[in-house]
Amino acid sequence: MSEAFTQINCGALDLLIIADHASAHVPADIDLAIDAALLTNHIAVDIGVAEVSRLLAEQLGCTAILGGVSRLVIDLNREDDAPGLLPVMSDGHVIPGNRQADLAERMIRFHHPYHHQIGRLLDGMTSPFILSVHSFTPSLASDPHAERPWDIGVLYNGDDRAARIAIPLLSEAGLLVGDQLPYSGKLLNATMNRHAEANGIPYLGIEMRQDLVADADGQRRFASIIGPIVLQCRNSLA
Repeated sequence: MSEAFTQINCGALDLLIIADHASAHVPADIDLAIDAALLTNHIAVDIGVAEVSRLLAEQLGCTAILGGVSRLVIDLNREDDAPGLLPVMSDGHVIPGNRQADLAERMIRFHHPYHHQIGRLLDGMTSPFILSVHSFTPSLASDPHAERPWDIGVLYNGDDRAARIAIPLLSEAGLLVGDQLPYSGKLLNATMNRHAEANGIPYLGIEMRQDLVADADGQRRFASIIGPIVLQCRNSLA
């Protein structure tokens, strides 16, 4: 057991599901000094990701690792020296408790153990493939006029091998797909840059729209669509 991550072991398939922002948990000894209601908001957690990741691990017979704390505690999908590792503001909300927080302590407590475990899991695989699972909000409070109509986004940096396979398959499954939307993997891809691209491991990075995976029906729908496509990507690139 670790407070830095939750590991779901559902089988031996060489496929690792990684969900950096799957948790809204804030340890009892950390006071962010925010309204508790914000912990159900997208600034704290990728809504629907934990549930979809669990369903996919069960469906595919593989391992999933879920980040153990809210991104307001530490952002696990940031480089060690990146701005925003310890957010003091998020989508217009001030996070006062982080102003005097010890970044080094949180890195040692959460960030390092999480990434070290990912490395260990990948090292134990003969021919690994990674599925990175995130979700995005259909609207930002700080930019309410920006339209985000996509059902799912596919993100990548230099390695777009799996993305090229997945995008047409996701479209054929009836989803409106954003290629590098609503974010670009050229800018926000820290975990995949570190564990996949730096090691030549093929991966698929997806961002599901939160309102479509906010309930059990939506979560099952997305897992049923994504699972076979991830397998096709893996089998094509193994």
